[in-house]
Order: sequence, then structure tokens, then C-alpha cells
Amino acid sequence: MSHALQTASLGVASHELGDAEFKFLSQVVMANAGIVLGPNKRQLVQGRLTRRLRDLKLASFKEYCDHLRNAGPEELSSLINAVTTNVTAFFRENHHFEHLVSHMLPEALERNAVSRRVRIWSAGCSSGEEPYSIAMTALEALPSGQSWDLKILATDIDSEMVAMAANGVYAEERLGDIASERQRRWFKRGVGANAGMVRAKPELTSVIAFRTLNLHGDWPMQGPFDVIFCRNVMIYFDQQMRDRMLQRFAMLLAEGGYLCIGHSESIHAGAGPYRLVGKTIYRKSSEGAHAAK
Repeated sequence: MSHALQTASLGVASHELGDAEFKFLSQVVMANAGIVLGPNKRQLVQGRLTRRLRDLKLASFKEYCDHLRNAGPEELSSLINAVTTNVTAFFRENHHFEHLVSHMLPEALERNAVSRRVRIWSAGCSSGEEPYSIAMTALEALPSGQSWDLKILATDIDSEMVAMAANGVYAEERLGDIASERQRRWFKRGVGANAGMVRAKPELTSVIAFRTLNLHGDWPMQGPFDVIFCRNVMIYFDQQMRDRMLQRFAMLLAEGGYLCIGHSESIHAGAGPYRLVGKTIYRKSSEGAHAAK
């Protein structure tokens, strides 16, 4: 069989994502996840969905759109998982973790001296490096010999990423520049068939709750949170969705709590009671609310 015939027999490779199909898929993703897929994302969507078409044995993107219309929520989840970009690393944008130690946690300990509770949310946790970095930082910073109830909520719209994060297993090289002492304290190295892999220890995983959550939908959590990490997530939403998210974050943040966002993101005046206190670090305060008016 010639190469040309092989390509044609696969069906998918010989088809491109048409205007109508891309428009439909973009509308579905926007309506259900709030994620904006502009024209510049067309090749990305085509590339990532090609494998899905092969798995479903569909010959064209038109057939896939018809399948999506008639399928249940599982296919919608597969679509959203496919178009979601997951780029993360342990202690990425490390200045947030430095500020967590120097300001966020000390203030939370003082604020919560009676309840002895500390609550942190990693919104857009991807494959888990961010919440595990938060957990390591917080557990190391909490006063020794004192009993504090630390809980970290880690959520992401991509169910496959959440499952990977909850598993807590990573290639050893993913630990990158983490000091060897910290690696030994929080991770167990694999042996035999698992050589080259590491697993987060129970002391680390026990303080993190991993959940699938669509930020465009309902939020079942009640808060208040002392810190919310939502980094490099809002860049995928339109301005209206960003403003709504920021208002919802503010409702869940404790007075004096912090919101950490991504290096390419910012909060404009009027988006909520936030005051810029560091590089992409905002603090909820009445002063911020007055400044926003």
C-alpha cells in the first residue's frame, strides 16, 4: 500500500478542521469552560483532537462535532482535557513561595490563632507540582511542636491531570533544582522497575485534597481561604470571565488573605478589593476596595 493510500485510509490525517467545526468547538468550550479559543488556537485544537478522532474511529471533524452533540458529559470532558494547556514545575515563580513564608503564613497564623486552621487553594493545579510546592513550603514553615490544621485544596478542569496529581508520582528529573535534603524529606525514590521515579510521601499528600473543578461553573467550597494561587489560568478567559472570577475569589478570601496570579497577568482597578503588595501578589483589604472605586 502506498503512503498516499495509507494516509487516506486513516481518514483523520487527510482532513483539516474547517471553519464551521472550529467555530462550533470554540463555542462549546467557551460555554462550558469559559476558555477562549481564538483563531490562533486552531492548529492546536486540530492537532490535539486528531488523536481523539482516531480513538473514536471518526473520519472527519464534522463527524466528531456530530458525536459531541449526541454524546454524554464524558466526551465534553475529553474535549476540554484535550484543549487545556498544562505547563507547570515545582516552585515555579518562586517569589510566591518566598512571600508565603515571609508574609502570608505568619499573618494567617496570627489571624487564625483561635481556630488554628490554615486553608490554601491551588486553582488550576495541573499535574500537581504547584500544590505539592505549597504543601512543602507550608509544612516546613509551620511552628514545630504546635498543632495546626493545614489543608490545601487543589483543583483543575482537566480530570486526567487531577488524577495524575493525586497519584503523586513524578519522573525524578521533574524535581529539578529542589535541594537534595528537601527531596529526601518529602519524596520516596523508586527502585527496581520504578527506578528514576519518585512518589510524594504520605505526610505531603495527606494535607492536599485534589478535585476536578470547572472555574466557569459552581464552586462548592465555602472558605475562607488564607491564600489562593490562580496562576496562568486567567489568560485563557475573556475579561468578563476574569472579572467575575476575581469577585468570586474575593468572596472566598479571608480579610487580609492573598491572591497569587501568573507572571503575565494583572488585576485592573475595580476588579475587586485587591491591593498589589508584590510581584503578581495581591492582598484583600478594605483599602484595596476603596482604591478600586
